[in-house]
Formats: sequence, C-alpha cells, structure tokens
Amino acid sequence: MIGSVVLIIASSPCPARGFGSDAAAFSRSLSPIERRAFESYIAARVLFHAKLDAFWRKVRVVRSIRKKRKRARLPLTQKHYVNAYPPTYSGPSISKSLQRRWAAYRARVNPKKRTKKRKGLPTVEDFLFYARKYYGFRPERVPERTFKKRYAREALRHGLTKEQVVRVYALETSGLGRADMVAGMGETSRRKKPISTAIGYAQLLVANTIGQLSLHGKSFVARLRRMARDPGISAERRRRLLGKIVSLKKMVRYAKSRGHKWSTHQKMARTEVGRGVQAINIDGDIGPWLQVIKLKGIKDMAARKGRHHLASHQLELMNLAGPGTGLEMMTSVGLGMPTVNFFARHGYERNTIVRGKTSRQLLEALKVRMNENMKNKGAIEFNAVFDELLAQRRVQR
Repeated sequence: MIGSVVLIIASSPCPARGFGSDAAAFSRSLSPIERRAFESYIAARVLFHAKLDAFWRKVRVVRSIRKKRKRARLPLTQKHYVNAYPPTYSGPSISKSLQRRWAAYRARVNPKKRTKKRKGLPTVEDFLFYARKYYGFRPERVPERTFKKRYAREALRHGLTKEQVVRVYALETSGLGRADMVAGMGETSRRKKPISTAIGYAQLLVANTIGQLSLHGKSFVARLRRMARDPGISAERRRRLLGKIVSLKKMVRYAKSRGHKWSTHQKMARTEVGRGVQAINIDGDIGPWLQVIKLKGIKDMAARKGRHHLASHQLELMNLAGPGTGLEMMTSVGLGMPTVNFFARHGYERNTIVRGKTSRQLLEALKVRMNENMKNKGAIEFNAVFDELLAQRRVQR
C-alpha cells in the first residue's frame, strides 16, 4: 500500500496543492504507523483537490458560455448555471503534531514559497509610499467626522440616500471603518495583513480606483482647480490644492494610458505604479468624491436596466460582485443559483458571507449583516452626520 500511495503522490498531475515529491520525501522520515496515516491523508487530499479543480473548471466553462449568450442577447435559463456547490473534504486527517512537522518540513525545503507568501498584499503604508514615489502625492488627512460630512454632502448632491450610503458603509467596514481602512484590518480584526487591496468606506479595490480615475479623473482635476481659485481660502490651502492637481493629473494620465477594460485595470493594480493611486481614497478632498461617484455609477447602471429603486443591500451586492454581475444575480433565474456562478474561485473561497449560498440567500445575509453593523459607533456617527445635513437642507428650504 505504502509504495502505491507514494507513487500517487509523486506522479499525480495535480498533486494536492504542490505536495508532490515533498510529501514522498517527508513520508520516508516517518515511523510505519505515522507513514500509513500520512500517506492515506495525502492521497485523500490529492483526490479531493482534483475534484475541486474539476468543479471550478466546469464553473469557468459554464460562465464562458453564459457570457457569450449575454453578448448575443440570448436568454439565460437554469441550464446555463452550475446548480451545485464545491465539494468539501471528508477524508482522513492527521494529528496536530504531524501537521506541524509537515508544515515545518515544507517551509524548510521550499524557502522561496515561504518568502513569496510572506510578501502579501499592500498595506496603507505601501500605498502612501508608492504615491510619493511615483506621483509626489501625500494625501491630506482629515478627522473621520469631517470625512464623513464631506462624503455625506457629496452623496446627497448625487442623489444617493442616507440608507444606501450608511448601510453600505456598515456592511463593508462593520460600521467601524476609517477612511484609511484596508480590507480585513478593521478595529475588531485580529489580522495582521490585508485580505485584499480594498480601502475606505466603500472598500474600493485598486482596480476600482484606476477605473474611476480613467472615467472621471478630469472632472476631479477640474474641481480641484475651482477650489484653488476660491478667493476665500488661505495661501497655504491654495498651495496644497495646486500640489494635488499636479499629482492627480499624473495619476489620470496613467489610468487612461491602457484603455478602460476591467482586466487591464486588474493588471495595472498589481504594479507599484498602479497601487500608488490608491492613496487618493484617503485624501480629505478627493476620497469622498471618488467613492461616492463609484456608488452613483452603480445606481445609474441599475436605473438604466430598469431598477430605479435600489435597496441598500441590492446596491451592496452590485458593489461586492460587480455592477453587471450583481444585476444578473438579481434576475428571476439568478436569484436561485449558487454564488459559485458569480465569483472567481479565490473570491468565493475567501469571502465567508458569499460561500454556500444562493444569490437570494446572499442578499438576505447582506441585509442581516447591515442591520447588525448599523449599531456600531462608526455607522451611528455617519447617520448623525447625514441627519445634520438633511436638517440644514430643510431649514434652507
């Protein structure tokens, strides 16, 4: 048995996430009892990952067919979706002691993989460093309440409601997030590293920021110019605004340099130059405009497709999955389909609120999570800021 299992481990074309020859070599260092347990475990993991990879290949094929039908404006039915969930592992396990020894062995024999894993995703400090390095940009930080007030004022100006904005904030940041919060790094999180490049109240990815600059960057620059011409501001304030204009123009040129495709923006977002633009989300002048314009774009797209009254959890679904995908999830067919059809594998596996649900169940889960997080201090403060601005509007009328 041992020899055959070792052969499976070493020769499998898809050795469970790179176990391969490492597992075979480690196995030879074990006692007979440990070896049997370990090799049974590895063989089961190889089989499991082969099934898992096959499942996600099927999802990609079905999604590709669906995209072609959408481009051809052909109807979608249940047969154009995968109506199943990824397989779960139910095979043998190994002791915690053996797990630790196996992990230590792999780290020792594959130091390059360990280094790559440690590199991780960029932090706020990285965004700030790249912004200075490539654009000479240093965001102007303002108090959180001031940021919220500017955000709320901008949202109301663009036709977004208090409920839409604050509940999206509550979902995306647990109702506690700061303007510089990177995904997974909130006040209640014990994580030491981000889980994505998303930042701010609406949690924009770097690719989202690049996309918004590509579409609206010139209007952001024009607005800064109008602010700089205000005779009522101080010389120091004018100097800072003029400096932002110089940096922002460089960012806009970069964002527009390679077209407007999402796939292109994703590639740009993996570079230091691309990641440098993410710092504008933190800026007290630009950040609120940028994130509100992103949410408004979602609302406008929904209206063009006939959804003129978008509930906050529906807006969040489109923000989470992407506007077009979110709309598809809310169709009569899409609502009953598993979320595997609408998210990339890494996004599905990483996001606990998405896993194991249909689109309808995900919408309900978003609503429940929003309700819970609206009780937290950041969401309460944001609500109060909106109420203050709305009261001022009523008095002015």
